[in-house]
Amino acid sequence: MDNYDIKDLNLAEGGRRRIDWAEREMPVLRQIRERFSKEKPLKGIRLSACLHVTTETANLARTLHDGGADLVLTASNPLSTQDDVAAALVNIYEIPTFAVKGENNVTYYKHIGAALDHKPNMTMDDGADLVSELHKNRRELLGEVIGGTEETTTGVIRLRAMAADKMLTFPVVAVNDAQTKHFFDNRYGTGQSTIDGIVRATNVLLAGKRFIVAGYGWCGRGLASRARGMGALVIVTEVDPLKALEAVMDGFQVMPMEEAARIGDLFCTVTGDINVIDEKHFKVMKDGAIVANSGHFNVEINIPSLAKMAMGEPKLVRPFVEQYETRDSRKINILAEGRLINLAAAEGHPASVMDMSFANQALSAEFMVKNADKLEKRVYSVPPEIDAEIARLKLQAMGIKIDVLTDEQLKYLNSWEEGT
Repeated sequence: MDNYDIKDLNLAEGGRRRIDWAEREMPVLRQIRERFSKEKPLKGIRLSACLHVTTETANLARTLHDGGADLVLTASNPLSTQDDVAAALVNIYEIPTFAVKGENNVTYYKHIGAALDHKPNMTMDDGADLVSELHKNRRELLGEVIGGTEETTTGVIRLRAMAADKMLTFPVVAVNDAQTKHFFDNRYGTGQSTIDGIVRATNVLLAGKRFIVAGYGWCGRGLASRARGMGALVIVTEVDPLKALEAVMDGFQVMPMEEAARIGDLFCTVTGDINVIDEKHFKVMKDGAIVANSGHFNVEINIPSLAKMAMGEPKLVRPFVEQYETRDSRKINILAEGRLINLAAAEGHPASVMDMSFANQALSAEFMVKNADKLEKRVYSVPPEIDAEIARLKLQAMGIKIDVLTDEQLKYLNSWEEGT
């Protein structure tokens, strides 16, 4: 196979071992792959996927491939690729893969172009870069596409904006909106893996530090909870009054970023928006402040504004830690170039969490193949029956049983006559 661009094929065996290790924690996806192998629901579908190339993603790719999809995979972030996994996908599983950890922006979009050269019938995105590039620069391919899926909050926001502007030309399932995705992946996965990335990159003690969490969506909830569990003094910043109120009721201090910037030791953005930490915040930060991002794109931290404030180029003081020295001699540390800290400096979400997220991806792809001709050109939520089935399979794999409603209880819940 010559349709790939990775770092080193010789890394494949190590990648295979780690993929197998992750698979042990992904029983739901494993059951889906067993069924897909027999039924081939994606047979004949050319599928281009733009996802983080990790051990968990490799198991999704195997599931899609075994389900009959003609799959090409490219990275959804320049720093999230695990090079041994990319090698295994190419050399062992024969899945064309375009991903190299640390690739520059030119190579990143070259790789997206390679995935689109596959002339996909279906897209699978993590941030909507694939769909965006299709609509902006490869419109001649749009007629081939029956639909797609999207993994992230950021991507769903972009796609809904496209749909609102009447620009989206095919239906997309918002995998991110599934309860078995955002309740677990965003809260537990992002919470744990973000702490993991920050600690691996810095080796700082979190206990006693003022830890600023920007955004209190599902990712922010998880991160704030885990940081508090490590002994940090957690402060939340928000623009949504309901989320801010929830953070207060959950026991966190809430204040504007301009106030938090003056007292914070560590900062992490999880909002999906631009310039959440901006020049005015950098101007008042402490000497030695550590700044990270766990949102999908690196726009949440205005690094260009910090670069203008700094004297000379930043120093790489540790792997994934760039230190900027300001003209008033303060040192501000940016982690992983402002990109996803949990994937750049660590390994991303634990496999047991991604098991449910990628089960949603696989089943949503099957749903799209079956229903694309009936769907409008807009963003759809994951069907509730898929969500419920994934939860059922997860509980079953964990050896947990739950109650079943009796006929009497069902009748009561569906009636209005009986009261007090």
